[in-house]
Amino acid sequence: MELYTQYVYEKKWQKTSQKDALRIIEEEMPETDVQSTLAYIYSETGNGKTVTLGECRFKASAVLL
Repeated sequence: MELYTQYVYEKKWQKTSQKDALRIIEEEMPETDVQSTLAYIYSETGNGKTVTLGECRFKASAVLL
């Protein structure tokens, strides 16, 4: 599964590494547990949902083999 992000002021989704996702979570919600929040994002986006955190949205795309 690949993770993509999009800020509210952007039009295109960007492929995002786990390291960058952790940085974004830290910037958007500094008071939360970053690892737990990322695990939540992976679980929800894996079910086809889009997760909004502050001004950033996360979604996943399944990798076809």
